[in-house]
Amino acid sequence: MPMEFRHLKYFVVLADELHFGRAAKRLAISQPPLSLNIQQLEASLGATLFERNSKSVKLTPAGVAFREIAFRLLAEAEEGKERVRQIAKGAGSRVRIGIVGSMLFRGLPERLSAFQKEHLRVDIVLSEGNSSEQVDALVRGQIDLGFVHTARIPRELNRTLYASEPFVCCLPSYHPAAGKEAVDLSILSAEPLIMFSRGASPDYYQRILALCEEQGLQPTVRHEVRHWLSVVSLVSKGMGIALVPSALADAGIGGVRFLSIGASRYRSEVYAVWDERQMPAVLPTLIEALKKD
Repeated sequence: MPMEFRHLKYFVVLADELHFGRAAKRLAISQPPLSLNIQQLEASLGATLFERNSKSVKLTPAGVAFREIAFRLLAEAEEGKERVRQIAKGAGSRVRIGIVGSMLFRGLPERLSAFQKEHLRVDIVLSEGNSSEQVDALVRGQIDLGFVHTARIPRELNRTLYASEPFVCCLPSYHPAAGKEAVDLSILSAEPLIMFSRGASPDYYQRILALCEEQGLQPTVRHEVRHWLSVVSLVSKGMGIALVPSALADAGIGGVRFLSIGASRYRSEVYAVWDERQMPAVLPTLIEALKKD
């Protein structure tokens, strides 16, 4: 028997209660139909999901793994039903956009606001995530458009370069070099470096190290954090210096200075990424509007 959403619902409730009586009560059914549906689900999967005896019910390793899958499938089904309802009611399109935090300082909020004023029936929903999280969300159909720092994008996804900007040196405002317009990267040899986390964005991490290597430097990486604003905040507290995208100069954080470091082939790049196989009809129009200066 093929798996049905009814099976998923019953499984999730039983996985939560780990008791057939309580699960059946929540589902407003008797225990025999619940047991039958769980057996049908296990048969369709070819795996035992629960260990049962007269005293207890617990998930097997396969059941633990399937619980996450079942939650996601039910959530996506509910989201799909809601989207269909909204379309049937004559509502406009909804566009789910993933962003890295630094997009807030690259003019994206202002462009989205301007777009919505011209497209009142388009509902835009933002969610923050690092580059790898956004790529995964696009593949799973959980977002419609992402803005990522990585160029490691699956071939099935569409992309366009959205922004390319130089890195600048972020110093505490009281640093001896803070009064200059530009600074030589040689100061990094004597200063601890605050970095964007390797785990959050391996591409950015390697790009900054490559930029230092280009200048013949081997900096001491002292701190790693997951958000650019955290990087700048730590600099303002005197915890070190940092190389950051020039857009961060508009973050409005006091106690720091942003100095030019001169030309380099290593730049901060942001790609707009989407999947044309599963996208809202309005998305191409939105992407073109966001690319305009």
